[in-house]
Amino acid sequence: MSGALSTARKSRIGYLLQLLTRQRFESRYATERATLILCALSISLSGCAQDYSLGPPADSELMTITVKVPEELEAETMKVMYRSSTCKRVSLGGSGQRVERDGHHAISVQLQRQGQSDLYQAKLPMDGGGMCKWHLANVTFGVAYANPTRFGEGVTYGAGGGVVVVFDHNSSPRGGTGIKVDGDLTIKKGYYPWLSEAFLGGYRKQINLAGEGSIYIAYQALQARNVYFEPVLHSNFVVYSVGPKVKKEGNYTSITYPDGSIQTNGRWGPNFRKLEAIRQAAEAK
Repeated sequence: MSGALSTARKSRIGYLLQLLTRQRFESRYATERATLILCALSISLSGCAQDYSLGPPADSELMTITVKVPEELEAETMKVMYRSSTCKRVSLGGSGQRVERDGHHAISVQLQRQGQSDLYQAKLPMDGGGMCKWHLANVTFGVAYANPTRFGEGVTYGAGGGVVVVFDHNSSPRGGTGIKVDGDLTIKKGYYPWLSEAFLGGYRKQINLAGEGSIYIAYQALQARNVYFEPVLHSNFVVYSVGPKVKKEGNYTSITYPDGSIQTNGRWGPNFRKLEAIRQAAEAK
């Protein structure tokens, strides 16, 4: 009888030891997984407690970004991205596996006015240096209305007037690489004041810059060392839009052009070619 009890006791002790070992393993796995998640979500790009700062060498080539700013507008803060194939970004896949991608380091740069001129400029090192061997990947910049309330009380700035330039083969933060150009890049585009009033999703009245294409125009300039952007503001040709107050089939945004013509054909914004034609016809008189 005592032998049977001894055997049962040993079996129970063995089971408890196995359970304890399993709990320790699961606890260790959970700890390691939590550490990996924290590292992946931290500011570091491929691990914890490493230096991923920029350190441009003194002899680095420079990228010069110049914007000619019209009187009513202002230069927006430029977003600059550097990339590295040395320092990877670490994330977790759907099955918890470790996934590595090229690291990126984003900074904000304010373009500086050149004397008393209307030119604003920034010079960026092509070689970001540091232990990660950063390289300049892309920039996002543009212009906006300096004083939106000149269009009415409570008016805020909306969108438009943006530029994205990619200097490598990676996509920009806005997606894609844009129009491919050789050598330095010169951009001269026309813009029209677009005062929009919307009701659905909360009332808002905004002044936008209506230009060719979307909110941003994008380029890929692999050999560029100079980027020049000259937005031409046609401030006397304002276009207005008023959105529907009730979401209902057949309720469309009403767009009133500078010549008084009105469109309600389902467009969300102005027709740039129509604006150009109206201006050119008026200037030809």
